[in-house]
Amino acid sequence: MAGRRSRDQRITPELLLRAYSIGLFPMSDAADDPEIFWVEPEMRGILPLDAFHISKSLAKAVRKKPFDIRFDTAFDAVVEKCAEEAGDRPSTWINDTIKELYGALHKLGHAHSVEAWEGDALVGGLYGVSLGSAFFGESMFSRRTNASKICLVHLVERLKIRGFTLLDTQFTTEHLKTFGAIDVPKQDYLKLLDKAVDSATLPF
Repeated sequence: MAGRRSRDQRITPELLLRAYSIGLFPMSDAADDPEIFWVEPEMRGILPLDAFHISKSLAKAVRKKPFDIRFDTAFDAVVEKCAEEAGDRPSTWINDTIKELYGALHKLGHAHSVEAWEGDALVGGLYGVSLGSAFFGESMFSRRTNASKICLVHLVERLKIRGFTLLDTQFTTEHLKTFGAIDVPKQDYLKLLDKAVDSATLPF
């Protein structure tokens, strides 16, 4: 992947959206790192919406409706949870600058959260950025079994209903591959991205 460092104070929500539209996204080396850098992978992870699939056990869990699934009711809290250290994630790349930038994007209607609630407790969720008919997944967290997975299922359902065409996962992991995620070369990704950015959808 390619990375170009930038002092965080130069980044605005508008610049961030422009970066997404041309295939870039920001990261930080660590939560306490004051800088962020642009990333442009040679191989980009995507989750084709028409090829999304889940295991029988997860489908059974979804049908049981163990959580109250909500959208955009606690965006900042989801980002904070994604930034927390956990047993399966001893470190994080989400620093204060990234929290502020995505919070601003949320207020502009371009960043969204899917949340799993257990009573008054936020126990799982994910967040990402929408632009045209593209959704760029950023991070997810889970404090209960299957919580983030069920959020992903609801995200895909929502994207399909609203006419989205591209679900960007940035990179692929073995976990995401179980849902159908694949790697595509940068040039192929940019073609998909150009088409998606110029497409309209129903509001997220």
